[in-house]
Amino acid sequence: MKCLECGYESELSQRIITCPKCGGIMEIKVKIPSNFNFSMLRGRGVWRYRDAIPGNYNKTVSISEGGTPLVSSSFSSYLFYKFEGANPTGSFKDRGMTIAISSALSEGYKVVVAASTGNTAASAAAYAARGKMRIYLVLPSGKVALGKLAQSILYGATILEVNGSFDVAMSTVLRLYKELGVVYPLNSFNPWRLEGQKTIAYEIAEEIGVPDNVVVPVGNAGNVYAIWKGFVELMEAGVTSKIPKMIGVQAEGASPIARAIQKGESIPEFVDSPETVATAIRIGKPVNWKKAIKAIVESRGNALTVSDNEILEAQKKLARLEGLGAEPASAASLAGYQKAIEKGILGKDEKTVLILTGHALKDPDAMLKSDARRILVNPDHVDKIILGELDASS
Repeated sequence: MKCLECGYESELSQRIITCPKCGGIMEIKVKIPSNFNFSMLRGRGVWRYRDAIPGNYNKTVSISEGGTPLVSSSFSSYLFYKFEGANPTGSFKDRGMTIAISSALSEGYKVVVAASTGNTAASAAAYAARGKMRIYLVLPSGKVALGKLAQSILYGATILEVNGSFDVAMSTVLRLYKELGVVYPLNSFNPWRLEGQKTIAYEIAEEIGVPDNVVVPVGNAGNVYAIWKGFVELMEAGVTSKIPKMIGVQAEGASPIARAIQKGESIPEFVDSPETVATAIRIGKPVNWKKAIKAIVESRGNALTVSDNEILEAQKKLARLEGLGAEPASAASLAGYQKAIEKGILGKDEKTVLILTGHALKDPDAMLKSDARRILVNPDHVDKIILGELDASS
């Protein structure tokens, strides 16, 4: 384990979450076994790759997360969608949560805490319930999508709503963890959680090999790093021979990492009051910004910003052309991919995987923004309307 802030190094220890020396973000270095081979693996989902997941787990909390569909596009043979909305609580967060909750239990914790824009809250609440743990969620008041808030309530979490953005909630969780010591943090500054999220890379590589590009929506910035990390581990073990370019996509109103990459800067200028329709990535001060920039730069990737209108149009395109219902943050990956093609950053004939991070049902308000024909009609006239329109179009 190594701190990205001060360089402190430590032997692998599940008790370590942030740097014991400076409180900075820790990175876990993993060397997967030299005999690692996809054909020898058993089971499905995240724990299928147990040999590549560090740590000791005497208690495992799983709801069969991972093993999500990799859907080929109907309008390009080079494009694929990794649909993380098929996870148990409807987002990619479940991959990391099975590892984090299992690690917490194995280390004797009984209370967990998380800040969230919604998806982490829903996932953490579900896995805490499964693990019989007490959970406190710190949420920005009025800024969590209805579907995600409803999930958190259903799973029985204690919800603490604070005035301010997600970044305010996150700083509260960091303080609770460092000062109280008895609560286990489930946010992505916890490097153990990212060990679950990296299995997205393992699944992609096992199914279609290593693509040329992987496009990822970026909020708190752990996922783009985790996926890159997974591909790096596979290449270092000799299982694969290359690493895809990591393309991060942020909403215009919450884009410190993308703007830093575009300017060639190593330190982003954070956003105090981030705003975007894509609530899952409405984060102005991503805790994993150093890891994200490392992943993008070392993979020779790039980062883009997209507008809310572009996000909503991409969400509608995914639904009406591909039959995939994804929340706005997920659709940012398609919006970013389209912009990258236009700008010549990516080629149409490059094999590319878009990470669709969450299900459309997470944010019903966003779905209702899509245009639709809704006609109030007498039941006796339904056939006349349909037949009339069919005649007119023939």
